[in-house]
Amino acid sequence: MSPLPSSTASVQIQQFYDKGLAHASYAIRSGRQVAIIDPARDPQPYYDFADEHDARIIAVIETHPHADFVSSHLEIAQETHATIYCSRLVKASYPHQPFDDGDRIKLGNMELHAINTPGHSPDSICVLLIDEFAHTRAVFTGDTLFVGDVGRPDLREAENVGGHSREDLAAQLYQSTRQKLMTLPAATKVYPAHGPGSLCGKTTSTELDSTIGKEVQSNYALQPMSQDEFIKVLLEDQPFRPKYFGHDVVLNKQGALPFEDSIRRVPRLQPDAALDPKSLIIDTRPAEQFRSGHLPGAINLMDGPKFETWLGSVVGPEETFYLLADSQIALDTVIRKAAKIGYELNIKGALVTPHQLPVTSPSTDVAQVRERPEDYTIVDIRNTTEAKQPIFENSLQIPLPELRERAHEVPTDKPVLVHCAGGYRSAAGASILDAALPDGVQVHDLGEAITTFHSQPVH
Repeated sequence: MSPLPSSTASVQIQQFYDKGLAHASYAIRSGRQVAIIDPARDPQPYYDFADEHDARIIAVIETHPHADFVSSHLEIAQETHATIYCSRLVKASYPHQPFDDGDRIKLGNMELHAINTPGHSPDSICVLLIDEFAHTRAVFTGDTLFVGDVGRPDLREAENVGGHSREDLAAQLYQSTRQKLMTLPAATKVYPAHGPGSLCGKTTSTELDSTIGKEVQSNYALQPMSQDEFIKVLLEDQPFRPKYFGHDVVLNKQGALPFEDSIRRVPRLQPDAALDPKSLIIDTRPAEQFRSGHLPGAINLMDGPKFETWLGSVVGPEETFYLLADSQIALDTVIRKAAKIGYELNIKGALVTPHQLPVTSPSTDVAQVRERPEDYTIVDIRNTTEAKQPIFENSLQIPLPELRERAHEVPTDKPVLVHCAGGYRSAAGASILDAALPDGVQVHDLGEAITTFHSQPVH
């Protein structure tokens, strides 16, 4: 939770930032009334904020149905009797009040005004904070405008999320930025729903707030250009889409189960429990521990800063899995992270790592890799844009989110060597290929040693 400067003397804006998902949500307090914008899955920080200020949450605003995390809007409304506000275009199935162009919410002596800003999604809105003197003080831009970027327009193409073409949404985003946001006063503070590392944009700044004036001056997407130029620039080099994104859009349109209740439903198993051999096993321990012993077929997705994203990129929303960690505390942490993307109901069982771990991984001779890379089938599992600068000549490029589906493309006539950019993903990639390729094929993880290789092909 990080404090932000108040927009006026009589309003407080509090930003809550989740680094794991690069997600920013907000509490706005005027007097003893609070509005929450784009809340994360765990509602407790918002309750604590309201209690601390002896205030009451009266409104929860969703700028759009989010793709990258599950929101607690329905839980907060049920707990506090607050009203949920979202665009009528969402067609939300939970109780809500439509919030579109011209609609406003009274909050103490402030007002919150809705403006429809389609583009990232067809149902996106931004929220203007208007003070008692009718001055626009701040705009909460959801995934429409970030600091240094705008929201990607290619997340609603699947039929289950509306079948909207990325070109059409990009054109709408051009109009939303030019006709709505860029016409606001230059001093208007900009509070987006995402920061650096979010997969909802591609070049997001490390800054977590800005002003309209700064963005008009420095944001590449707001520079003078035609609509066609904007569409072309925006659609170039967008990052990959995790498997869970469409699932979360649908879930957020319905409203998720209460956070703590849903976590309690996760089956807790004893370490020696018999596991279904047909189900996925996600082992969240550090790579060194995994390599020294693991269960057959397990995938090594280490708990780390982006665990949620990689879990939802490697595992599909229709799949169930076992979740392993090396302690009860670590297990509780990864269950909660899984719940942030709505995957807690996919957990078939959660358990502390068993004592019997029959499978080990081969060690990697980094010096031999450096001297004779041709002795290996090298699989580069970085994203497509990263892999434009190959590190090894003749490596096979398969991004990690596609590796389970494309493992059959990997030749097995030599030992296989997996690398990424820093070592985290290659642990997952090597374990995926080790499970998928025929017995007897050695799969090596180059790990963090990749950082000692340079981005020009090693012959």
